[in-house]
Amino acid sequence: MSTVARPLNDEEVFSEMNKMVAFIRQEALEKAREIKVKADEEFNIEKAKLVRQESINVEGQFQRKVKQAEVKQRILTSTLINKSRLEVLQERQEMLDSVFVQAQQALKKLPEDKDKYAKLLIDLCLQAFLQLKDATVTVRGRKADLDLLKSAVPKAEELYKEKTTKDISASVVEDSPLPDSVLGGVRVSALGDRINVDNTLQARLDLSSNRMLPQLRDVLFGQSPNRKFYN
Repeated sequence: MSTVARPLNDEEVFSEMNKMVAFIRQEALEKAREIKVKADEEFNIEKAKLVRQESINVEGQFQRKVKQAEVKQRILTSTLINKSRLEVLQERQEMLDSVFVQAQQALKKLPEDKDKYAKLLIDLCLQAFLQLKDATVTVRGRKADLDLLKSAVPKAEELYKEKTTKDISASVVEDSPLPDSVLGGVRVSALGDRINVDNTLQARLDLSSNRMLPQLRDVLFGQSPNRKFYN
């Protein structure tokens, strides 16, 4: 025998509706929790990425600043070292110049000793004669030394002949003497002044200065640790 379903009354309908609403609400809450959990996870992941990226950026900026500071420090150190070296070199050069000035002053006084200076003129003439090895030469000196030269040249000619067994004719030039700035000594010429031997005191000082400069530096300042070869 079949049972005929009876229609729900108002209370039953209301109860069923409440159940459905409660179910839907529960589903919505669970879905909302899932969404929130997923959103929190994504947020934390993105936040970690951002923090990591920002840390990398900050570290990169710091390293760049460190490198910039190191470069500036090296430039400053190099500048100070170069400045110090230049000051030392300048002081050394001033000291060397002072030595040469003192030597020049001493040479200026050399002609005051007539006997010693007359002997020196003979030696300087003879040396020039031996270098030129020409039969005819001209000798120039300062105006103040003309009388001494006229006496010294014949003696130098005799010494030249003794050393070479050859004659030499040396004439003293009187109309165009050497300036006083040469300090003394002679300038001997051959072949119409095309070949010259400068044996003036200033020329000898310049030559000696150039040759003795390394030794003089060693005496005054000591040997350089960077120098590899020594004479």
